[in-house]
Amino acid sequence: MRFLSDTRPAYDLTYDDVFMVPRRSGVASRYDVDLASGDGTGTTIPIVVANMTAVSGRRMAETIARRGGISVLPQDIPLDIVEEVVGWVKGRHPVFDTAITLQPTDTVSDALALLPKRAHRAAVVLEEGRPVGVITEADCLGVDRFTQVGHVMTTDMVTLKHTMEPREAFDVLSSTRHRLAPAVDDDGALVGILTRTGALRSTIYRPALDHLDRLKIGAAIGVNGDVAGKTKRLLEMGVDCLVVDTAHGHQERMLEALAAVRSLDPTVPVVAGNVVAPDGVHDLVEAGADIIKVGVGPGAMCTTRMMTGVGRPQFSAVVECVEAARRHGKHVWADGGVRHPRDVALALAAGASQVMIGSWFAGTHESPGDLHINADGRPYKESFGMASARAVAGRTSSDNAFDRARKSLYEEGISSSRMFLDPKRPGVEDLVDEICSGVRSAATYAGAHDLEEFHERAVIGVQSPAGFAEGRPLPGGW
Repeated sequence: MRFLSDTRPAYDLTYDDVFMVPRRSGVASRYDVDLASGDGTGTTIPIVVANMTAVSGRRMAETIARRGGISVLPQDIPLDIVEEVVGWVKGRHPVFDTAITLQPTDTVSDALALLPKRAHRAAVVLEEGRPVGVITEADCLGVDRFTQVGHVMTTDMVTLKHTMEPREAFDVLSSTRHRLAPAVDDDGALVGILTRTGALRSTIYRPALDHLDRLKIGAAIGVNGDVAGKTKRLLEMGVDCLVVDTAHGHQERMLEALAAVRSLDPTVPVVAGNVVAPDGVHDLVEAGADIIKVGVGPGAMCTTRMMTGVGRPQFSAVVECVEAARRHGKHVWADGGVRHPRDVALALAAGASQVMIGSWFAGTHESPGDLHINADGRPYKESFGMASARAVAGRTSSDNAFDRARKSLYEEGISSSRMFLDPKRPGVEDLVDEICSGVRSAATYAGAHDLEEFHERAVIGVQSPAGFAEGRPLPGGW
């Protein structure tokens, strides 16, 4: 990456402060751009779901890995739950989605409680493990909540063979005018469910798979407590990426934690952070990190800059930390501050191997939180930062009353928000489509076939706030 006219500004920049200049390009199509990362994680799209309790859970991890990214489980989750989630995710099918299942004797009330757990809003009704119907919210309209689903389910359905290629499955669904269908094995038992859109996506994305062809998942650990013991258990569970995470990554406890992790000789990538300056990158790499997480303060739920004045504009932080990491042959994850596909593209142009996304994904069906409806009928989920009162309460639940009360005096507390589901993009896959479409297009503008070439060819200019405003569309007219 280079700056336009080879002039680097004397002040730090956010994503809003910069733009990319188009270059002569021989890339004919967005589909000719390879979005696979080269940082050893094995992802096929450069998206990491941040280790936030309100964002990253089993459903998110399954869905994002199926599309080629990776989700990092938060460090506050008990290890027995982490083990259960890792095993569950690795047992999911790489093409067919995990279906919500009901029995014919279950009620419409049961169905309505479960259907919001899926973006496609459908469940499969089973008898002895075999599909006998599909039920959607439309089937539940105008009937008593205690009606059994066997009386209202749609029995006019098709089933897909589990050996079908996605293109063939799409053709079956299209020709029969079905939106979705259960997939079954040779004995007729349910394997999963596939929508028409899901079949299309499976021809565009490649799942992130481990050496046993199972979906990948990462997990985070803190810098306190028995770091080596927790790391050992996570490695035994089969996690594919370890993230040693703390708000201030350039500290002695982080270096000690990395030494503890490295003492176990892990064969998976070790990520550490967060830092915003080259000296932090150098020290974390020297301590054993393969990937450095960059970002202090840019996140939508982060109050660090307002509380402490500490942080750095994210684009400049990524640029300088990438330069430092590359001198060591290492990589950077850009963590926080992305609100549009352009921001993801700019982080990758700056040289990040992946971009971490948190709150942007909180308002989706796949995030762990419960779906609420506000007074205007708009669905939303609660998102909260990891320094919020809610997150701190979870981390300190095992403390005695005095210690909890003492720590509560320093809770940041306000870093929470309602994240409304976008009616056009209510699922995380919808957002992944939007992001990857923008990144692929940005690469074609730069004349790049992959992310490394994208970084090499990117030319970045600096703009005024008016320049950023000029680039915003006006969907409501003049």
